[in-house]
Amino acid sequence: MQIAIVTDSTAYIPEEVRKRHGIHMIPLSVIFGDESYREEIDMTAESFWEEIKRQKELPTTSQPPVGEFVELFESLSKEYDAVISIHLSSGISGTYNGAVTAGQMVDSIKVYPYDSEISCMAQGFYAIEAAKMAKEGKKPEEIIARLDEIKKSMDAYFMVDDLSHLQRGGRLTGAQALIGNLLQLKPLLHFVDKVIVPYEKIRTRKKAIQRIYQLFDEAANKHPVRAAVIHANRPEDAKKMKEELESKYPNSEFIISYFGAVIGTHLGEGAMGLCWYKK
Repeated sequence: MQIAIVTDSTAYIPEEVRKRHGIHMIPLSVIFGDESYREEIDMTAESFWEEIKRQKELPTTSQPPVGEFVELFESLSKEYDAVISIHLSSGISGTYNGAVTAGQMVDSIKVYPYDSEISCMAQGFYAIEAAKMAKEGKKPEEIIARLDEIKKSMDAYFMVDDLSHLQRGGRLTGAQALIGNLLQLKPLLHFVDKVIVPYEKIRTRKKAIQRIYQLFDEAANKHPVRAAVIHANRPEDAKKMKEELESKYPNSEFIISYFGAVIGTHLGEGAMGLCWYKK
């Protein structure tokens, strides 16, 4: 049985990694004024941060049209028997529901939509694991069972450096953002029940990073993990974090990933995160 693995652009899996594992990607979009850009296709993370500096207004974001899902699934039906379509949390985007709807509209292939209940490289880990299992000849039910197993240990925390993006995105009032920035508050966020919620408010960036380390330590001391350091246009900070973690946890695996255009719109430049799951 040939199984295709699909995810969306907010998994931020580099193109060479997608090609290596045979992962298909459907893009979300960012809209600056009258111009729409498909992230990871028309706009890279690097070009997004450059564009943000030129624009006075933050962009808006949009999910893939259902028709694009239908077109992709029908195209895959020529080579594959089934599709597992893994997407960012249904609590923050309608992308997963779009995959569900499209799957019901396509008769030529069986579609298994999967709600990662998270985003960014945490979502990417699901897609990579699924792709490896598909190459091994596992059945869709076996792959989904493994993804459910991963979900039990998957965790992620991220720090927002500039509260103005959350404020302009409707997540904070103007007064809250102003006071928070004056006090150097760095909200620590995580996913609970499919949505992003505050975990703690911490003074200063350094203390917020240290708190993420503490939370990671609780998991990594129990068992080896696969983890990703995620950054919003802070590659040097991410490299430093990865090196520090690798030296302390030699039995765990670490990669560097990034917040791209769609998620970056809501978190802002300077955001840092760490996600992990049990190996």
